[in-house]
Amino acid sequence: MNLVRVKALVIKELLAVLRDRKSRTVLILPPLLQLTIFAFAATLEVKNIELAVLDKDGGKAATELVQRFSGSPYFKRVYPLRAQGGVAPALEDEKAMAVLVLEEGFSRDVAAGRPASAQILLDGRRSNAAQIVQGYAQRIVEQYNRDLVERYGLAPPPATLVARNWFNPNLDYLWFTVPNLIGMLTMVVALIVTALSVARERELGTFDQLLVSPLSPREILAGKTLPAMILGAVESVLIVTVAILVFGIPCEGSLLVLALAMVLFLLSVVGFGLFISSLCNTQQQAILGTFTFMMPATLISGFATPIETMPAFLQVVSLANPMRHFLVAVRGIMLKGMPLSTVLATIWPLAVIAVVTLSLAGWFFRKGLK
Repeated sequence: MNLVRVKALVIKELLAVLRDRKSRTVLILPPLLQLTIFAFAATLEVKNIELAVLDKDGGKAATELVQRFSGSPYFKRVYPLRAQGGVAPALEDEKAMAVLVLEEGFSRDVAAGRPASAQILLDGRRSNAAQIVQGYAQRIVEQYNRDLVERYGLAPPPATLVARNWFNPNLDYLWFTVPNLIGMLTMVVALIVTALSVARERELGTFDQLLVSPLSPREILAGKTLPAMILGAVESVLIVTVAILVFGIPCEGSLLVLALAMVLFLLSVVGFGLFISSLCNTQQQAILGTFTFMMPATLISGFATPIETMPAFLQVVSLANPMRHFLVAVRGIMLKGMPLSTVLATIWPLAVIAVVTLSLAGWFFRKGLK
């Protein structure tokens, strides 16, 4: 392999991307804008909940419980219902995410030390949000029960559950979302740059010049890989910097270990990008191929839902997804200081993926040279 020729091709590829002001803007601003938007929009947190209350009791204990819901930071609006007939419309028309129903005699049972029940009706169309709202309501009622035990000198419950959250004590959802976005946005940049490279050459007619040049298939592959690696590395450093300095995401582990994981991740993603690019004749086809790969890769990476909850065949397919392995590493490094040995045990499949995809891309390049 002639390093001088590879260097010349790398410089040509970088200039093709960076000399255009619009291309430079596209590489820098959209990922940062997406990081900002997704960090706050792509969240499974449930806040600003509207709660309807049907209080048939009206007593002191019932009023206090309703006030506790009103004072919770999760409930934006708590409004009363006049009659039982208002329950169904409140949920059907999505005027409320939940309805709290307190039957007659609730306050009397509480004062007498007897079990008193409160019913909460949830909108099952939003199953995940409904479960989270149920958890909020349970915590409010449990705290209410503890206060009643102290106030009336009742016997405490036989057992209580004390929860402690490791690696994210305050359950700040940004600590989960932003590290995931580091992987997703880095993948977007690396894929687009590499997927468009060969397709752009074919559209402009310069790919034929590469075919008749002294460059070997391995040199063409290296010349296409290195620019994407450089641009992806710069982009990832920028995203990590914004994540730490702007969003306040902790980085408990080593930045060098994170850099190693990022390099392997970029190499595997670039392999996929070059493989897609080698199959496409136009930039439009390359863009469609990129997004055809990106959407499933994101969905089965564990970005939003645990991989363990997916069907068995999807769990097997996800093993070939670079993002799956990198997200485990980046969350582990940033949130719990994962050591190098553990990181290597997590990211070694990235090297296998890179070898396979780059080999396939190289085979298509050699095929094009014949």
